[in-house]
Amino acid sequence: MTMSGSSRPKLWKFARVQYDEARQRSVLQYPEGAVLLNETAAEILALCDGTRTVADIAAALGERYGTNVLEDVQSYLSKLADRELVRDEGG
Repeated sequence: MTMSGSSRPKLWKFARVQYDEARQRSVLQYPEGAVLLNETAAEILALCDGTRTVADIAAALGERYGTNVLEDVQSYLSKLADRELVRDEGG
Protein backbone atom coordinates (compact mmCIF):
# COMPACT_ATOMS: atom_id res chain seq x y z
CA MET A 1 0.00 0.00 0.00
CA THR A 2 1.39 3.37 -0.96
CA MET A 3 1.14 6.14 1.61
CA SER A 4 0.43 9.50 0.01
CA GLY A 5 1.07 12.91 1.51
CA SER A 6 -2.56 13.02 2.66
CA SER A 7 -2.53 9.57 4.32
CA ARG A 8 -2.96 9.58 8.09
CA PRO A 9 -0.75 6.73 9.33
CA LYS A 10 -1.25 4.95 12.63
CA LEU A 11 0.47 1.89 14.05
CA TRP A 12 -1.47 -1.36 13.80
CA LYS A 13 -3.35 -1.96 17.07
CA PHE A 14 -1.10 -4.89 18.03
CA ALA A 15 2.17 -3.07 17.23
CA ARG A 16 4.03 -0.78 19.58
CA VAL A 17 7.34 1.03 19.83
CA GLN A 18 9.39 0.43 22.96
CA TYR A 19 12.87 1.34 24.03
CA ASP A 20 15.04 -1.73 24.54
CA GLU A 21 17.53 -1.06 27.33
CA ALA A 22 19.75 -4.00 26.37
CA ARG A 23 20.11 -2.82 22.76
CA GLN A 24 19.99 0.88 23.64
CA ARG A 25 17.55 1.60 20.81
CA SER A 26 13.86 1.64 19.98
CA VAL A 27 12.14 -1.49 18.72
CA LEU A 28 8.88 -1.87 16.79
CA GLN A 29 7.28 -4.92 18.35
CA TYR A 30 4.35 -6.91 16.96
CA PRO A 31 3.02 -10.44 17.56
CA GLU A 32 5.07 -12.07 14.77
CA GLY A 33 8.36 -10.32 15.53
CA ALA A 34 10.27 -7.12 16.06
CA VAL A 35 12.16 -4.53 14.03
CA LEU A 36 15.10 -2.58 15.43
CA LEU A 37 14.63 1.12 14.66
CA ASN A 38 17.15 3.83 14.03
CA GLU A 39 16.53 7.23 15.59
CA THR A 40 14.77 8.66 12.54
CA ALA A 41 12.43 5.66 12.16
CA ALA A 42 11.48 5.95 15.84
CA GLU A 43 10.75 9.66 15.35
CA ILE A 44 8.54 8.94 12.34
CA LEU A 45 6.55 6.29 14.20
CA ALA A 46 6.16 8.52 17.27
CA LEU A 47 4.29 10.97 15.03
CA CYS A 48 2.01 8.32 13.50
CA ASP A 49 -1.10 8.93 15.60
CA GLY A 50 -3.79 8.77 12.90
CA THR A 51 -4.40 12.53 13.01
CA ARG A 52 -1.22 13.82 11.32
CA THR A 53 -0.78 13.34 7.61
CA VAL A 54 2.38 11.96 6.05
CA ALA A 55 3.03 15.51 4.81
CA ASP A 56 2.67 16.83 8.39
CA ILE A 57 5.12 14.23 9.69
CA ALA A 58 7.60 15.00 6.91
CA ALA A 59 7.29 18.74 7.54
CA ALA A 60 8.02 18.30 11.27
CA LEU A 61 11.07 16.15 10.56
CA GLY A 62 12.16 18.35 7.65
CA GLU A 63 12.17 21.35 9.95
CA ARG A 64 14.28 19.47 12.47
CA TYR A 65 16.79 18.20 9.91
CA GLY A 66 16.72 21.18 7.56
CA THR A 67 15.83 19.23 4.41
CA ASN A 68 12.84 17.87 2.50
CA VAL A 69 12.18 14.32 3.73
CA LEU A 70 8.70 13.74 2.27
CA GLU A 71 9.79 11.04 -0.20
CA ASP A 72 11.79 9.20 2.48
CA VAL A 73 8.91 9.30 4.97
CA GLN A 74 6.40 8.15 2.33
CA SER A 75 8.68 5.30 1.27
CA TYR A 76 9.33 4.11 4.83
CA LEU A 77 5.67 4.22 5.85
CA SER A 78 4.59 2.54 2.60
CA LYS A 79 6.95 -0.37 3.37
CA LEU A 80 5.48 -0.70 6.85
CA ALA A 81 1.96 -0.49 5.39
CA ASP A 82 2.82 -3.33 2.99
CA ARG A 83 3.69 -5.40 6.06
CA GLU A 84 0.41 -4.22 7.68
CA LEU A 85 2.26 -2.62 10.59
CA VAL A 86 0.92 0.85 9.75
CA ARG A 87 -2.59 1.68 8.57
CA ASP A 88 -4.09 4.74 6.92
CA GLU A 89 -6.70 6.13 9.32
CA GLY A 90 -7.83 8.62 6.69
CA GLY A 91 -9.71 6.12 4.65
